[in-house]
Amino acid sequence: MSDREVMIVAEVQEGRIADVSLELIGKGADLASKLGARVSAVIAGEGVSSLAQDAVAHGCDVVCVADRPELADYCTTSYAAVVCHFVNTRSPEVVIYGATPQGRDLAPRVASKLKAGLTADCTGLDIGDWKDPATKKEYKNLLLQTRPAFGGSIIATIVCPDARPQMSTVREGVMIMGESDPSRTGEVVEFDGEIPADLLTTKVLDRKTEAKRVNLKGANIVVSGGMGVGSRDDFKLIHRLAKALGGVVGASRAAVDSGFIEKDHQVGQTGTTVRPKLYIAAGISGSIQHQAGMHESSCIIAINIDPEAPIFHLAHYGIVGDLKEVVPRMIEAAKASGG
Repeated sequence: MSDREVMIVAEVQEGRIADVSLELIGKGADLASKLGARVSAVIAGEGVSSLAQDAVAHGCDVVCVADRPELADYCTTSYAAVVCHFVNTRSPEVVIYGATPQGRDLAPRVASKLKAGLTADCTGLDIGDWKDPATKKEYKNLLLQTRPAFGGSIIATIVCPDARPQMSTVREGVMIMGESDPSRTGEVVEFDGEIPADLLTTKVLDRKTEAKRVNLKGANIVVSGGMGVGSRDDFKLIHRLAKALGGVVGASRAAVDSGFIEKDHQVGQTGTTVRPKLYIAAGISGSIQHQAGMHESSCIIAINIDPEAPIFHLAHYGIVGDLKEVVPRMIEAAKASGG
């Protein structure tokens, strides 16, 4: 196998590798196959050595482990030192992070120290060629990083032709988690660097966690409302339809920002990415950011009074009409059918 490497900076949550990191390991394996490269992961923390096999089972060839007492709690400077150590010693072509609060804090610090480019909140990653329109120079096997830009008016593909590594953050749910194969074997590399005391700049005094109020990611049916719903009170219609269908309630960012519903329900690039069997978009125009979070749904039904709404270009079935008339009929039909 070549010396090329695609590295995933894995995050540990409640004693296990976070789902977003396992998803990225699967995507890393896809990118690595196109580069003829290996997949590696960096895992930092205290008592994390046992997690290496889980990373291998999900597709890693190499797991770089920094298991130290001083890494028990996340700290930007100490974790950045660990990642930079492994990047400098292994020279990966690509480094990918989850776009979690931790990933969004860590990735820019590492990028700054390494003087590397960083593309945030990518909705797609691929390997391909690129030609500089100014110099006509051709580049082979670059990381093609896709994300909405200019307020969602366009989808941009971003490349980093010269600096290495090429770095991206990706939100949870954007990539599909692969199946675990416990029979896989891989190499474990222990961290042998130093973590100076002056890098341990923060101390966690207390930790409080709160369970999610809605499981959008695991739902088979999602009924989402947008600005077209009109108000928080009118959003009761969306709740009623979701209940009648046995689904969960989603929302567009505009609806969340307007106070119609809590952010836990937000679907889209800055919310949750979903892949339900049925996605109903009521009163949602269909911005690129929202589409990025639900376009892989098996069946999409759009309800909108505007026949030119972008959501209709994505929907499998479209209903042009007032949702306040359409949704009650759908509720009646669901109840009549025993839904």
